Amino acid sequence: MDERTSRAARAPRPLLSGWLPAVGWAALIFVLSAQPDLRFVPDAGLDVVVRKLGHMGVFGILALLLWRALAGTTAWRRPWAWAFALAVFYAATDELHQAFVGGRSPSVVDLGIDATGALIALVVVGRIRSRRP
Repeated sequence: MDERTSRAARAPRPLLSGWLPAVGWAALIFVLSAQPDLRFVPDAGLDVVVRKLGHMGVFGILALLLWRALAGTTAWRRPWAWAFALAVFYAATDELHQAFVGGRSPSVVDLGIDATGALIALVVVGRIRSRRP
């Protein structure tokens, strides 16, 4: 087996293990966004807090999965910046998607919360990784 064939034979594994979690997580976000009424707790005020924290967490996880995929399967420079940009782009498309779901509406505030969650997750993990010996 020559080097090109060997590289091609190895390519699907990093591609799948790198990108499949990010794509799967994005699909889960899409499915959740298609639900007309997502209530997690009966108290309306508390439900708003839970949902907004959920936005941050869900898009923080997406950003980390994108960073992992970009850092592990490509030679892209600054994978954290690309991960952030892709997570925010997906958050924007998610808000647009909600415009077409009954009982849901797009929100620039939610987009900002999503972006904040992505940024916090990437900064925290970046700092933890930079402190490793």
